[in-house]
Amino acid sequence: MKPDWWEPLLGRIAASRRSDFSRLPVPPDGGRPSAVLILLAESDGVGPDVLLLERAADMRHHAGQPAFPGGAADPGDVDPPATALREAAEEVGLDASTVEVQAQLPELWIPVSRFVVTPVLAWWREPHAVAPMQSGEVARVERVPVAELVDPANRVWVRHPSGWIGPAFRVRSMLVWGFTAGVLSVLLDLAGWAVPWDDAPQLDFPIAGDRPVP
Repeated sequence: MKPDWWEPLLGRIAASRRSDFSRLPVPPDGGRPSAVLILLAESDGVGPDVLLLERAADMRHHAGQPAFPGGAADPGDVDPPATALREAAEEVGLDASTVEVQAQLPELWIPVSRFVVTPVLAWWREPHAVAPMQSGEVARVERVPVAELVDPANRVWVRHPSGWIGPAFRVRSMLVWGFTAGVLSVLLDLAGWAVPWDDAPQLDFPIAGDRPVP
C-alpha cells in the first residue's frame, strides 16, 4: 500500500503545468522524444527517497552529472513510461514489475540536446538492489532520502557565465544541478516537503568546463 504522502502529491501533479517546471516552451517542430523516471520509494524510519544515478566521468555529454534514469525513446516504446522503465532497467537493473507508474509530468524542452523530455513519476512498491549496468555510462546509483534533499544545508544555487542561475543539491558527494535539480526542486515544493532555503550559497561554473565549482 502506498504511503499517505502519495495522494496529495498526485493531486498537485495533476494540476501542474509546464510553466511550473520550465520557462522554455516546447518548439512547434518538437525534438527527440525521451523520458526520465522519477522513482520514489519509502525507507523505513527515513521517509521517502528518490533514485538517482551519476553519469560516467568520461561520457561525451553530461559527464559525471547526477540524473534520473532515462533517455531517448526507442521505436518499440509504446509511451513515455515504457521508455523510462526500459532505460532504468538497462542503466541500473531496475525490475519494472516492482514499479507502479503514477503520473506523467508535462513535456519539457532541453535546448542543448534538443530532447523533449517527459518525466514519469512512479512508486517503487518493492525496492531491490540496483547498480550500474553500463559502466561506460553509469558510475554509481543512489537512493537519496528526501530529508537530505530538503535540508537547507544541502541546497545551493549554481550560476553559469551566460547569466543562468538554477537550484542545486549537494548530497551523497554529488552536486545535483541542471534539469534534474530543477525538476526535483519543483517536485519537493508540490509535495509540501520543501523548507525555506533563502540563505543558500551560490556556486559559479568555471569559465572552462561544464561543471560547477563545489
